[in-house]
Amino acid sequence: MTKFRNMEALLGATPVMPIVTIAAADLAADLARALVRGGIHAIEVTMRTPAALAAMEAIARAVPEITVGAGTVLTADDMRRAAAAGATFAISPGTTPELLAAGCEEILPYLPGVATAGEIQGAMDFGYGCFKFFPAAGAGGIAALRAFAAPFPRLRFCATGGITPETAQSYLDLPNVLSIGGSWIAPAELIAKKDWSAIEARAHDAAKCFKRKSSR
Repeated sequence: MTKFRNMEALLGATPVMPIVTIAAADLAADLARALVRGGIHAIEVTMRTPAALAAMEAIARAVPEITVGAGTVLTADDMRRAAAAGATFAISPGTTPELLAAGCEEILPYLPGVATAGEIQGAMDFGYGCFKFFPAAGAGGIAALRAFAAPFPRLRFCATGGITPETAQSYLDLPNVLSIGGSWIAPAELIAKKDWSAIEARAHDAAKCFKRKSSR
C-alpha cells in the first residue's frame, strides 16, 4: 500500500476519492478491488458503522493497490484506532484543538474539516495548509473556494459534501482544489447489492477527472 508523506501529496495523487460507508467488513475487499479496476487508488472509509475498522483492516491486508483512509474521525482516539487498523490517513468533517494536536503528533497524515475562514485560521495556527472543505455545496461551493483563494493563496482543499458527477469537474478546475470526495462512486445500496460492476463503471467515469486534473 502506498504511504504518503503528507495530505498534499495524497490529494495531489488522488483528485477523486470515493467516500464509502461499509456495513459489513466482508464486503470491503471486493469493493476496493472494483475501485482499483476502475482506476481509483484511494478510498475513505467512514467511521460511521461498527464494521468500519474491520473494513479498513481487510482492505489494507487484501488490496495493497489502494490507499485506505479513515473518514468521519471525531476524536484523537478515532485516529489512533484507525491507524492500528491499517489506515494511512485520517479525515474529519470538522475539527477541534484535540484533533489538530493529534494530527501534529503524526499519528496519520490528517486532513481537518473546515467551512469558514475562522476555522481555516484556527487550523493554520497549528501549521496546517491542506483542508477538507465540508459541506462544500452547503457552505458556498465553488464561489466560497474562489473567495478563499485571495486571503489564503497557498492553501489547498479537498471539497466534499453535495458534489455530484455533474459538478465534480467544476470543483477540480479551481487552482486551490487538489481533490474532491463523493459517495456517488460507491453508494451504500450498490455495496449492499455487491454490484461491483456498477461500482467499477462509476470509478472509471470518476477517474477521467483524475486524468484531466493531472494533465494540466
